[in-house]
Amino acid sequence: MFDNIIQKQLNADAQESAGAGQAEATTAITTAPVEAVATAHDDFDWSIDRRNVISYTAEEKEKYHKVYDNTFVQLNDGELIKGTVVGLTKTDVVLNIGFKSDGLISLNEFRDLPGLAVGDEVEVMVVEKEDREGHLNLSRRQARITRAWEKIVEVHKTGEVITGTVTSKTKGGLIVDVFGMETFLPGSQIDVKPVTDYDQFVGKTMEFKVVKINETIKNAVVSHKALIESDIEAQRAEIMSKLEKGQVLEGTVKNITDFGAFMDLGGLDGLLYITDISWGRISHPSEVLKLDQKINVVVLDFDDEKKRISLGLKQLTPHPWDVLAENIAEGNIVKGRVVNIEDYGAFLEIQPGVEGLVHVSEITWANTPVNAKEFFKLGDEHEAKVVTLDKANRKMSLSIKQLSPDPWSDIETKFAEGSKHTGLVKNITNYGVFVELAPGIGGMIHISDLSWLKRFNHPGEYTKVGSNIDVIILGIDKNNRKLQLGHKQLEEDPWNTLQDTFAIGTVHEGVVTRRDDKGATVQLPYGLEGFAPNRHLSKEDGKSIGADETARFMVIEFDRNEKRIVVSHTRIWEQGQVDASEAAKKEARAESGSTRKAVKNVQSKVEKATLGDLGVLADLKKKMDGDEKTTPESPQPE
Repeated sequence: MFDNIIQKQLNADAQESAGAGQAEATTAITTAPVEAVATAHDDFDWSIDRRNVISYTAEEKEKYHKVYDNTFVQLNDGELIKGTVVGLTKTDVVLNIGFKSDGLISLNEFRDLPGLAVGDEVEVMVVEKEDREGHLNLSRRQARITRAWEKIVEVHKTGEVITGTVTSKTKGGLIVDVFGMETFLPGSQIDVKPVTDYDQFVGKTMEFKVVKINETIKNAVVSHKALIESDIEAQRAEIMSKLEKGQVLEGTVKNITDFGAFMDLGGLDGLLYITDISWGRISHPSEVLKLDQKINVVVLDFDDEKKRISLGLKQLTPHPWDVLAENIAEGNIVKGRVVNIEDYGAFLEIQPGVEGLVHVSEITWANTPVNAKEFFKLGDEHEAKVVTLDKANRKMSLSIKQLSPDPWSDIETKFAEGSKHTGLVKNITNYGVFVELAPGIGGMIHISDLSWLKRFNHPGEYTKVGSNIDVIILGIDKNNRKLQLGHKQLEEDPWNTLQDTFAIGTVHEGVVTRRDDKGATVQLPYGLEGFAPNRHLSKEDGKSIGADETARFMVIEFDRNEKRIVVSHTRIWEQGQVDASEAAKKEARAESGSTRKAVKNVQSKVEKATLGDLGVLADLKKKMDGDEKTTPESPQPE
């Protein structure tokens, strides 16, 4: 009511002022400026209006103007202000903030207040005091975000723990509603353990710490893992302060790797190395441990600075060597499992933590080299005899060969010199073949003792590993446990009988089986091989005999002791040319001899030569002279 009175009074004063102003203006237009002239109304009181009401003084007017102005709220865009709900529609909320007009806000911005009613007070932000249509534009959502951001910035500085609700899943993490503002929870910050199923957290209310903010885009990152780690750190500090070497703790198997297992000691992790899990050898910790298994472990060592704890499981039981079974003694036969194989032998585990070495020299009585990695297989079980036992140094040597008698003790009886046997090819080297005649007994056939007739570049050309071969005992070396074996000696030396067949100068048909820079290897009859140097491979037409070509060859060298035959193809056609030349010379000499005889006969019959006879003799003489020129080696006439 008071405001209406003041408004009416101000309107009346404004009208009087306007009327007076118009009168003065009219007078100023129609009347020229003149000096003031006293009139009968100079004493008129202008402060009294036409209704005979006294007007306000200037001070009073100023006072009432301020009162009037203060009835309106002064607003700025982006300002936060509280307003009262004065109306609700199906889609909007009518809000009075004391401005000249009320504001409308979408009902969607009040979804978190299902019980909103007229008269409730809420905080909003002035987006625009007056938009293009003259409406007041307010937003409760923007107000909530602004207030939420201010709180988030504050708790980020103080490190305060806040509560938020996981609203949805997004790429790489979760969206969390904190103070009404969306924040990001990375997948790596959900828990100290890796999390793959994010859906299980949607809708849950959890505690978080603000770990990162971006003032420019008003974005925040929260972490639940930080809270867990802080709790774990506190527990860890408490446990570390009470740790002692040799202390036994209960732990849970948290993770299993190739080198050991990580144990959860109640907020503190410790490492149980694979070598400290069992006194016996294991290839992987999973052979003994399982995830989430609870076991007692002993503290072996710890580092306060690095917060590392080394744990042991096997140390909770006595060392097996300290409680060795009575049956494990020198001379006794034990059974063990192969747990490790080296070039020098194999280790047998007699009982967990107690191992013995079977050296390669204790595998077999034979003196032939034995490959331990071929003889033994991991996991196989073998019986062995305890040869030596050193409890102080925890060492044991075992023998497999001593389980049976030494076969070399009566070697001269079973394998006498000159006796024939059949053996198994066990190994082949560049220089010979190793043959096993019986378990623990074997010998070598030198490459030169494989065949009388053929020369081999490698014994593998004649036999293979695993094949049976007939041998004859050539010699026995009992001290070094070696037998000298032969194979070709099973037959007589064919070189003795072939000496006449392949005498020097004999010609045989052969096939070139191999050709190199020095010459060719020629396969001859009866299984013999000969060698033809390159210069003896030339043909009469100037070409050379090639590989796989058949030709005739002449023996030019035969060495029975060295088992060597040298042949030549060139010598055959060269010898043919020489023979043809010799035949021609012999025929010429024969014809010359017959002519001389005829002359002698004529001379003996004619006592006196006539002129005709002289002519005949002259012709004969010329002919003889011609023959002597063509055959200078012809014998002179007697």
